[in-house]
Amino acid sequence: MNHIDELIAGFSRFHSQYYESEPQLFQDLVSKGQRPKTLMIACSDSRVTPAATFDSGPGEMFMVRNVANLVPPSEMDGHLHGTSAAIEFAVESLQVENIIINGHSHCGGIKALMSGEGGTYIGPWMDIARDARADVLREYAGASPAEQTRALEKAAMVVSLENLLTFSSVRHRVVRGELQLHAWYFDLDEGRLYGYQLDNRRFEPLA
Repeated sequence: MNHIDELIAGFSRFHSQYYESEPQLFQDLVSKGQRPKTLMIACSDSRVTPAATFDSGPGEMFMVRNVANLVPPSEMDGHLHGTSAAIEFAVESLQVENIIINGHSHCGGIKALMSGEGGTYIGPWMDIARDARADVLREYAGASPAEQTRALEKAAMVVSLENLLTFSSVRHRVVRGELQLHAWYFDLDEGRLYGYQLDNRRFEPLA
């Protein structure tokens, strides 16, 4: 069976699980609309599948996936901003209560930033975390390339947290206590989840 056939077979299993075993779920999602509590901004990496990682079902999370799970700063420059549009919709229309930046180890986008490589689109996109790269190279000057890359994976997530606050709708709801921001780091080697703690500016184990 080739991969396309495997995907179609997977849809058949999905249909059996939800449309046959839980028919009311999608009837409600269609008639009542989506009401997710969380916006998750995750990496496009095929090894990271947030719905599976967090055992989340349909309608539970509004999802954005891009290279290196980055959040750009809010900009009104006439360009196309897919991630920014998703943030706007999730915060203003869906009124989500949480935004989670979901990073991970062995990120290809971060490796490209660290090495200075990148294509027509990847290079400029990864420039979002360019200052974090400079900070890591300075603070971890004596570390191995692998250690520097892992440090940058986490530092880039902090940049994304800071960039979220450049969106006025995000900032206003955070100030009012209606929205919480999180950065979660999934270590593929350990199978552990780490969360960024603002008080000590470190990633601590969550699960």
